[in-house]
Amino acid sequence: MQRLIDGYRRFRAETWPQQRAQFEALAAEGQKPHTMVIACSDSRVDPGSIFAAAPGELFVVRNVANLVPPYAPDAAYHGTSAALEFGVRVLGVSRILVMGHALCGGVRALLEGAPPEAQDFVVGWMRIAAEARSKVLACEGVEDRQELGELEAVRLSLANLMTFPWVAEAVRSGRLELRGAHFGVATGRLLLLDTATGDFAPA
Repeated sequence: MQRLIDGYRRFRAETWPQQRAQFEALAAEGQKPHTMVIACSDSRVDPGSIFAAAPGELFVVRNVANLVPPYAPDAAYHGTSAALEFGVRVLGVSRILVMGHALCGGVRALLEGAPPEAQDFVVGWMRIAAEARSKVLACEGVEDRQELGELEAVRLSLANLMTFPWVAEAVRSGRLELRGAHFGVATGRLLLLDTATGDFAPA
């Protein structure tokens, strides 16, 4: 905990004085983020750092393997879907970016099986990406199945976004753009999904 407190003190001493006016404006006027980022919970993949974003720019939801479940308005708990509803319908973001990443433990669990300590929730959660798993395992001669799985998980999440009626309507009307990306932890390289070709290419 002391490390966190030390970090907070550096924030108050160094960052807060420079950004105080911005935080005060955000408090008074409310947030108006332009982009919602659906990213992995992995500690190495922080959207704010990767995109050098200022406070108030990004509305971020993070979960295991940056997955979007299909639209299912029932009585179950839907953290990612609730964030989507708020971001799209309340905040009115103009873009949703699904960002996968290299070395994703969730995708590894999807392809190779989850570790014994991650059976209560991870296994069920990763079933969302069962279709991505099938596509990867059907590909012969693939050198890096892990990366292919990460890319397929992004594609699947983008497809699942379109099952939300208010997302699909906003996309059709031109008010909302859906994009996919993949971040290389060791390389710092960002790949963007080309919506025309369906391929990933360097940003």
